[in-house]
Amino acid sequence: MELSFSSRLKHAWNVFLGKDPADYYRNIGAGYSYRPDRPRLTKGNEQSIVTSVYNRIAMDSAAISIQHVKLDDSGRFLYTMKTGLNKCLTVEANLDQTGRAFIQDIVMSMLDEGCVAIVPVDTTFNPEVTGAYDIESMRTGKILEWFPNHIRVRVYNELTGKKEDITLPKSMIGIVENPLFSVINEPNSTMQRLIRKLSLLDVVDEQNSSGKLDLIIQLPYVIKTEARRKQAEIRRKDIETQLSGSKYGIAYTDGTERITQLNRPVENSLMSQVQYLTSMLYSQLGITQSILDGSADEKTMLNYYNRTIEPILSAIVDEMKRKFLTKTARSQLQSISFFRDPFKLVPVADLAEISDKMTRNEILSSNEVRQIIGMKPSDDPKADELRNKNLNESTKEKIENDQTNLKEEIQNEEI
Repeated sequence: MELSFSSRLKHAWNVFLGKDPADYYRNIGAGYSYRPDRPRLTKGNEQSIVTSVYNRIAMDSAAISIQHVKLDDSGRFLYTMKTGLNKCLTVEANLDQTGRAFIQDIVMSMLDEGCVAIVPVDTTFNPEVTGAYDIESMRTGKILEWFPNHIRVRVYNELTGKKEDITLPKSMIGIVENPLFSVINEPNSTMQRLIRKLSLLDVVDEQNSSGKLDLIIQLPYVIKTEARRKQAEIRRKDIETQLSGSKYGIAYTDGTERITQLNRPVENSLMSQVQYLTSMLYSQLGITQSILDGSADEKTMLNYYNRTIEPILSAIVDEMKRKFLTKTARSQLQSISFFRDPFKLVPVADLAEISDKMTRNEILSSNEVRQIIGMKPSDDPKADELRNKNLNESTKEKIENDQTNLKEEIQNEEI
């Protein structure tokens, strides 16, 4: 029912109006100019091309839906569970992150640190007392210390606005290790060698572009006495003054003096080593340059999803299933699964043929195909039937439909 003008005026609220001036000065926690809970890369990863690789893998992993589901006796998907855990994975993981941002945070931190902790922050019951609890909010944590049955993690506390170190039992925390640890995080792995070579290359580039001229002046006399040294120093300062005071950096010298410039680029094998390590890393990770620039075809993307994304998501899902679902829940056929839309990479030209085959072989209904295309479902009841529309109805079905239609007509006439 629409509210009257007086009711709207009585219940109206504006965020900028009706605020107590004291509210602006009360203590609402620590303030930052930069988001404090955002993951920060370590070991110099934020200064190299490694960041783009991590970010691409994390984005593609977060694009795949992870849900708390119910399975049938054959292990097939039945429906999605309406639980707090599923809300954390699909809608809102915590006060600052959506479900998708949370998964991206997990993968980004896991690739950077090698191992990440998934910490249930708010639960319905105490996890140390009972396993029959539901998770209301979750956050990623950095593992600081390992103990036999506990770990010490650094987690962002949204109540204080600070990252705090807490010790928790391993049984209530999801501990996900990077399945590509030996390639990315080992001290002598391909990724770490590439990071070191890139750091050396940056040092060389900084030296070459430091702005120094690196000149050697050969004077027409031998500099052995103190008087000659003072004379040479005066000459050097004179040339510096001419170059710094000149509009175009021009100086003059005597005809007997010779000047040699040393800041020419020095040939080294750093760039070739960086290119070699980059290609080796791409092959070990199962990615190509076309994946990063968005020009990869369907087969390349399928290989990338199977070799790189699937092991990462399986590690996350298996750990959540092991720690956040009790034995009773698993015996009740509850599970955590991830689903990738296979039609995202299909061109429009091929989608029509695939839709025809799917509906003709009674795999998808018309409304399911319309949902894939992005259209709203049809109100026609036949659009939800798994039936080949290209074939005529069987005699039995036709008789049953005629009888149903006749009954409906008789009922309508009686009414």
